Amino acid sequence: MSRRQFQAAVLGLTLGSPIHAQAQSGTPAASFWALLREGGNLLLMRHAQTVSGTGDPANFRIGDCSTQRNLSEAGREQARRVAVAFQREGVVPDEVRSSAWCRCVDTAELAFGRHTVWAPINSFFQQNSGERQTREALQSLQQHKAPRNLVLVTHQVNISALTGNFTVMGEMLLARPEHASPHQLEVLARQTF
Repeated sequence: MSRRQFQAAVLGLTLGSPIHAQAQSGTPAASFWALLREGGNLLLMRHAQTVSGTGDPANFRIGDCSTQRNLSEAGREQARRVAVAFQREGVVPDEVRSSAWCRCVDTAELAFGRHTVWAPINSFFQQNSGERQTREALQSLQQHKAPRNLVLVTHQVNISALTGNFTVMGEMLLARPEHASPHQLEVLARQTF
């Protein structure tokens, strides 16, 4: 399926449903989209709404979605709203990277129609790899060049480590590498769908 066909299918699925894109923390939605259109952005998105729970079951396996906490139907709809909003605003990310967890992969596919799994943004919740992963991710992200927009679909724990900000499910933070310190990305805008 081509990107155009995917976007048409997503639009067809969501016709008649409201699109709720709202800014949080005092960032007007128009500012988020204006900054995004300028390019050179890092978009850190927490996966869409999941079924209830925290983390994953003790027996979870990365390659087996049946062992993980996955998107709820509301989360699938939320990810589709992201697709519609990006299409409405005429913004196509240059690259989409995702955690290997099914809820992130599914969010990326529903919202953007594509993704590449990138290990530095895999969840490190209840693990000891957080500092190493965060350092690896920051070193790579600080090399990001304009005018490209890069989307990272990941987990709250990773986003908090990279930015110092808490996100709700389905929320997206916009940062730019030139505004990053060696230890953290500075958030310029945020958007919830």
